Amino acid sequence: MLDNKGFDLWADGYDKAVGISEEANTYPFAGYKEVLGGIFQEILSIEKAKVLDIGFGTGTLTTKLYENGCEIYGQDFSNRMIELAKAKMPNANLYQGDFSKGLVPELSTCKFDYVIGTYSLHHLSDEQKKVFFSDLLNQLNEGGKLIIGDVAFNTRDELEKCKLEAGDDWDDDEIYFVVDELRKTFPTLSFEQKSYCSGIISIQKS
Repeated sequence: MLDNKGFDLWADGYDKAVGISEEANTYPFAGYKEVLGGIFQEILSIEKAKVLDIGFGTGTLTTKLYENGCEIYGQDFSNRMIELAKAKMPNANLYQGDFSKGLVPELSTCKFDYVIGTYSLHHLSDEQKKVFFSDLLNQLNEGGKLIIGDVAFNTRDELEKCKLEAGDDWDDDEIYFVVDELRKTFPTLSFEQKSYCSGIISIQKS
């Protein structure tokens, strides 16, 4: 797993690296634009939505939401990523912090219409995901939604097939989403597949 210094070093080339994989329709970013586009359309269904982005990186998605009137909050553990995102969203509320340890105090008292995580939450173990997602659901307004866009599979067999095909490109440090396993903890979870290795996971606050 990259630490915050690793992400600082990767920050300036991150968007280019994503684009190369996405355009070639290869793991891990096949379907990337469709994932971000689907989340974008969902959030814009609420006027001036209050959005928390976990691990927002360079702000690719949140910048578009910001430009369309959303109130943006975010937490990322890379100071360089925050610097790049802040240049695009000067009035956004962006905080530095390791989300594997939870939300920073400035965010833990806020409520949101949406909490999103795109290609970031796979750094958490399966057990950490369950605990953190439960906490994030508590940060939502009534009817709010947790939306995750990431490398994700319906079943463990699909994940193993992708791993075999990816070969040396597979990242063993990242713990990808297996929907039918996560649904055991979150029965209302829905999944919209966007490519053979990606999709949008949604969990609505009941």
